[in-house]
Amino acid sequence: MNPTQPAPAPAPAPAPPTAETVLADISGMLRTVLAEYGEDDVAIGMSTLFNRDLELESIDLVTLAGLLEERYGQRVNLAEFLAGMEFDEIIELTVGRLVEHVVRSLKTGRAG
Repeated sequence: MNPTQPAPAPAPAPAPPTAETVLADISGMLRTVLAEYGEDDVAIGMSTLFNRDLELESIDLVTLAGLLEERYGQRVNLAEFLAGMEFDEIIELTVGRLVEHVVRSLKTGRAG
């Protein structure tokens, strides 16, 4: 007769995303995009502007959207996020605003 072994404890839930971890992820993604232009050593922080500081083109945002989906799944939809903005908001978009959107999307996705 084999003794009954207790069921293994469930794996702990992953830590909720923080602005710091998401900023690090997005900075890495942006460096990947910027590497195509030889600009992968640019300082990226919460106040970095996509347009003025990083000089990203619309095709670069498409690439970034793909990288975000690859990393976070469909819970983070950059096109949908941008579609809710006025043109001036997009021009003044900061990395920090995107970070906040990602954190919020991931937390909402966890609850839903």
